[in-house]
Amino acid sequence: MKQSVCLNFRVHQPHQLKAFTKCQVGIDDCYVDETADETLINKVADECYLPANALILSNIRRTDGLFKVGYSISGAMLELLLKYRPDVVDSFDDLVKTGSVELFAETYYNSLSSLYSMNEFERQIEKHSLLIQEVFDVKPAVFRNTELIHNNDIARHIYQLGYKGILCEGVTQILKGRTANKIYAAPGAGELSLLLRNPRLSDDIAFRFDDKHWNGYPLSALKFADWIHSHPITDPVVNLFMDYETFGVHKKADSGVFKFLDELPGAVLATKKFQFSTVSGVIEQYYMQDIYDVPSIISWEDEETIASRYDNEKQQNALKKIYSLERFICNSSVQPVINSWGILQDIDYLIHSSHSETHDHYENMVTDLEIRLIKEQVKKNRLDFIPFSPNAY
Repeated sequence: MKQSVCLNFRVHQPHQLKAFTKCQVGIDDCYVDETADETLINKVADECYLPANALILSNIRRTDGLFKVGYSISGAMLELLLKYRPDVVDSFDDLVKTGSVELFAETYYNSLSSLYSMNEFERQIEKHSLLIQEVFDVKPAVFRNTELIHNNDIARHIYQLGYKGILCEGVTQILKGRTANKIYAAPGAGELSLLLRNPRLSDDIAFRFDDKHWNGYPLSALKFADWIHSHPITDPVVNLFMDYETFGVHKKADSGVFKFLDELPGAVLATKKFQFSTVSGVIEQYYMQDIYDVPSIISWEDEETIASRYDNEKQQNALKKIYSLERFICNSSVQPVINSWGILQDIDYLIHSSHSETHDHYENMVTDLEIRLIKEQVKKNRLDFIPFSPNAY
């Protein structure tokens, strides 16, 4: 049986928020800077999505469908593309229609809901899956959590929702000398398959590609393919996962990153024992070989727990505050308010909220949202909150 390369991309940009001052609390009910949104979406569309999609489509056709990739497109991102750049949505649709592209389920708003509210986590997964089905006419079968956040409890929950696989991080301390390049099972999660990101090879592209001080520089498709081909036959799959914006945004076009992307399929397929597969294809082809036991939360990009990456007191308070509003949200019938709550869960804001002024603007928005929700409940005379149901909003 051939060994597989599983190449997957994350597609997400947060809404651009206004500079929201205290004097706007209780007065201004719009947190999003739509002009900045449009500017950002045009930038990533022209510098990354359209040229990268064109290269991938060309390679799928050139290889008669042997080149395969996967995408994790957040609901918030897809909304922005539908609003400002439907041509990009059409180009993703062209890719999906080839049958060589898989779309993953995820949290709609790129949120940490899996850590704070399983009800909200489930709501966002369902909302995202429905949008993917509406736009692309496919139902996701594999799940990718925000930041690749993962533990055994999340795995069991995703299995109960009917998904057949999860993408997560290959963490050295958990692997304990084992390879990330095979299919794992999660304790108590039935036939759910775990595919682990290969951190070194993924980051060779995503972070080190244009680093002139790196001993692998310059990185050609042929050199990278040789690294892949060097894996022993006992490694059935090499799972690569990175931000799609690596191509053209994080690594500029003049770095040669598009040339690398264009030449990679041919370089990998030059060795007949290797193939490209979607995640679902890998799950169908190979058996689970071992258990990946993750009692504590892990995430991607580093090998620290997700909690240690948001241990700033301001960040922790902001997270607690935004999720404390759930008790109001379950009674709200005002869709713009519900959408605002979802948007403000995007963890990108928490990353940037370590900067004092940015955090203050974000905190003002959360306070304003709380006030709006309280006013709505008072108006309805429904301060006796009903138990939460994911179908209540």
